[in-house]
Amino acid sequence: MGKGQSTANTSAVSKDVFTDITPICESLKDLAHQCEQNAIPMSFVGTYKKLNELDPSFMYTQIIKEIILTIKFKQNHIQDYFDYCRDVFKDNKKEMENIRRLESHYHNKTPIYWCTCDMFLYPMLNRALRLMNCDIITRMGFFIYDLYRHIEQLHQEQYAGRTAADTFTVYCGQVLSTEDVEKMMEDKGGLISFNNFLSTSKDRNTSLRFVQDATLNSDQVGVLFIMKINPGESTTPFASIPSISDFEEEEEVLFSMHSVFRIQDIKQMDGNNRLYEVNLTLTADNDPELNRLTDYIRQESYPDEEGWYRLGSVLIKMSQSNKAEDIYQVLLDQTNDDEDKVPIYHRLGAIKHNQGKHQEALAFHEKSIAIKQKTLPPNHPDLATFYHNIVLEIWQQSLPPNHPDLASSYNNIGAVHYSMGTYPKALLSHEKALDIRQQSLPPNHPDLASSYNNIGNVHCSMSNYPKALLSHEKALEIRQQSLPPNHPDLASSFNNIGAVHNSMGNYSKALSSYKKALEIRQQSLPHNHPDLTSSYNNIGLVYYNMGDYPKALLYHEKALEIREQSLPPNHSDLAS
Repeated sequence: MGKGQSTANTSAVSKDVFTDITPICESLKDLAHQCEQNAIPMSFVGTYKKLNELDPSFMYTQIIKEIILTIKFKQNHIQDYFDYCRDVFKDNKKEMENIRRLESHYHNKTPIYWCTCDMFLYPMLNRALRLMNCDIITRMGFFIYDLYRHIEQLHQEQYAGRTAADTFTVYCGQVLSTEDVEKMMEDKGGLISFNNFLSTSKDRNTSLRFVQDATLNSDQVGVLFIMKINPGESTTPFASIPSISDFEEEEEVLFSMHSVFRIQDIKQMDGNNRLYEVNLTLTADNDPELNRLTDYIRQESYPDEEGWYRLGSVLIKMSQSNKAEDIYQVLLDQTNDDEDKVPIYHRLGAIKHNQGKHQEALAFHEKSIAIKQKTLPPNHPDLATFYHNIVLEIWQQSLPPNHPDLASSYNNIGAVHYSMGTYPKALLSHEKALDIRQQSLPPNHPDLASSYNNIGNVHCSMSNYPKALLSHEKALEIRQQSLPPNHPDLASSFNNIGAVHNSMGNYSKALSSYKKALEIRQQSLPHNHPDLTSSYNNIGLVYYNMGDYPKALLYHEKALEIREQSLPPNHSDLAS
């Protein structure tokens, strides 16, 4: 698998001249190792970082790992992945042969064996984790599970009963961007997570040789991570694998996905400002900061749900609704119990609603409520979650007139009318929701902001711009009092205010609001999130309206770049 991890273009890795075939082969082997682990996915957490300011990749790799380890994968999941790979590598004879090997012998060899093989498996997983490609991560869930459990098993065999006296050191050489090194220096004393299965070596020279070429590129810095491991303090799974790996001489130690270390020291190597040593220690099980982070992440990731259902919810939260839809459709196909189908229909309906496919959404919701109506009394409160009009009628009969749940029902009905373009009815429902919330909630409650926001959207759609602006400014005021400064809802408020100003021709005010929305989204969302595309497009539109066409083009090109990374090549949004 090798120890050379690089964010750089590796086309200029080796400058050596060779006179016989042996060193050429060895150099190519090293280069292949380096490319294989190109760009290890990492996240940094500063010592004083607020929980709501966490790097999304730190959160999501932890969540996805926990969820995958609770799922019972079957042979059909493995075969689905092989079929997917066969389509991806159909023009690559070598990898097609590797797919046949995997199909025939996957269960006859260990996961670590396959991980260290010279084939597509590990590089594909590494790249998917770096880019947070949820489609491939989900497809490879069975392998993540198998590899993690294998490392866990070897860890128990090799390190059970070890103490601080058995502390040892491993090394990992990587070429980083100067930006990443500066970020790491800022977070000295904080945490760093390696969001893949991390390959390290007990041999310093093995890892060091992979960072020497950092001096060839002014935008890169060679980093030798020196990792102190106390097996008596941490149950993070890691395993010594020289007897399994293809690279026995490298004394390889493989760490499980999302291993977290504390950054102790960073210093130049021999006075060279292009080469650095970074001292890390593996976090202990009782590390209070790590435990605080872990608890926060679990609470933010649907802890009451399990397995595929929880993964689907997290994918929706990550704006991966298409992949979530695939998961729920498979769950639907695999269940024969009507009661089990109800939450699946409900989720599929919500996804279709978010996609703007309202007729399909309605069909799924009707299927779910039809089942509930067969199994529940006609006024059972569980019907509330599946059909908003029915829940409103039921709760109006059984709840006080200012109960918050009634506000939620009016809010949901308003959302449906808004999606259907029946704006007067939408406005009426949202105003009823606001009235109830004003009576039952404190004045700075986020739900009040949501009501003002919804009313503002309706007024804007009806071209009532002064009323829309007033409502959105009230929503922003409440959110600034009740939410952290980089919360996505604040970005939504600034974005909506910008939209109203743009419609009114107040372009300078629109530009200011849109840029505030973009700044928050850059801090809180993955780099390829659709909301970033929206922000870049909005700013580009304002510049266009102001006659500043070069800047308009720049921002629209940024929006297109994100869409090209996150959408299939024939997606309609790319044309617009």
